[in-house]
Amino acid sequence: MEAMSLRVNSSVLVEKSYAALGMKGESGMVWRNQRVAVIGLGVSNIPLIRYLVDEGAKITVCDRQKPAELESRLAQIAGLPVAYQLGEGYLDDLDDFDTIFLSPGIPKDLPEISALRERGIRLSSEMEIFFKLCPAPIAGITGSSGKTTTTTLVGEILSAQKDHKVLVGGNIGNSLLDEVHSISAKDLVVLELSSFQLELLPHSPRYALVTNITPNHLDVHRSMEAYIAAKRHIFTFQGPDDYVILNYDNEATRLLASECPGQVFFFSRLQEPPRGVFLKNGMITLRDIGFAQGKEEALCPIGAVRLLGVHNWENVLAAVALASLCGATPEAIIKVIATFTGVPHRLELVDEVKGVKYYNDSIATSPARAIAGIRAFNEPIILIAGGYDKQLAFDELAETINKQVKAVVLVGATADKIEAAIQARRQKSDTPIVCRGQDFDDAVMKAARIAESGDVVLMSPACASYDMFRNFEERGQRFRDLVRGMAGKR
Repeated sequence: MEAMSLRVNSSVLVEKSYAALGMKGESGMVWRNQRVAVIGLGVSNIPLIRYLVDEGAKITVCDRQKPAELESRLAQIAGLPVAYQLGEGYLDDLDDFDTIFLSPGIPKDLPEISALRERGIRLSSEMEIFFKLCPAPIAGITGSSGKTTTTTLVGEILSAQKDHKVLVGGNIGNSLLDEVHSISAKDLVVLELSSFQLELLPHSPRYALVTNITPNHLDVHRSMEAYIAAKRHIFTFQGPDDYVILNYDNEATRLLASECPGQVFFFSRLQEPPRGVFLKNGMITLRDIGFAQGKEEALCPIGAVRLLGVHNWENVLAAVALASLCGATPEAIIKVIATFTGVPHRLELVDEVKGVKYYNDSIATSPARAIAGIRAFNEPIILIAGGYDKQLAFDELAETINKQVKAVVLVGATADKIEAAIQARRQKSDTPIVCRGQDFDDAVMKAARIAESGDVVLMSPACASYDMFRNFEERGQRFRDLVRGMAGKR
């Protein structure tokens, strides 16, 4: 009843407000008086709601959470002429809407969503609107891991040149829809794009980059085929004058080259692709790309990179490739990669307590990311792992733990699955201690008690956070708080 009363009372406000809006020109005619449902009051949909209000649409916001759980989000759109359908039944009675906007993480195969598709109701997204409105070239970055680090690097490299405005957004945490009317054709937009944002997107960016493809989000996409199909959208709608950069060392990514309608380049840590960016004799080397068009040019030693782990070398090579295609100079690239120390929650050194270093790798929400985190260290590792089940296999992670980890403290919904995988693949020579935390805080404290001077405590969960936290950032912040508490720095 609470959701229904919100909907009725807000609808009165909607009708009164639209009468006062008046004409807004040709751009407003697209949405004026269109009945629109926005499903999911997430970060990206709040700017979308503001845009649609300005364009004269009649909006109903739908979310499975109740008003009390959405208090901070609702405050951001307070006073706007929108109706609400919140809590149980949030997907009911959507047949009469002209367009349904889906939050990126909403599974597209929910029965209610599938029924809407069958009835011919249009599904769209905040990202589709942005692509249609943005006058500037867009560089888009996707992949199973490394997206945020690579996106941040590309943005900083291009911004270092200061010869044009660079805007960074998308899945990295901020929508650019609020700023779209201030973007000019001379600017450059860099977007991190998740598989969820891509799967409904009927556009591709001018410059596209796929960092890698490994199993992820199979709780939502249901199969690897569906997951890869979503990733393909980053280049599917390109033309022959557009560009795509692929990871030569990742087979699933490399094999996409034959499907790309645009010009294909590669990055590689292990080999020398025909054109792109790679390592050669310890040097970051460009071949027939960007400022090295028609030639091969060594840029700088890979040792200049300050980020931990060879997976971050790959992120740097990818960023160099994309930035160079977008016009970056060698000077700007070298300056940034030699000073960039990383993004929060990604192998972030929190503190050192009694000779033990504590690293926050909360972004590691898949086994592949956790494996990369483990391989970044030579020191003995006390690993904290476990969390929400994304229906991913832990076999390779278990083998890595058995070979390279001193002890693992498991917590959360996947603790049983991870421990079973570890035990099934344990060899006589493997000696990792395996124990459980009653909750996240207890897992961190247990790891601290096991650790000795010279060890590393690595919180790299290999799982999403939703069984214990709202998101990976909240999980990472809790880890920081606990470690700083141990260090007396609260």
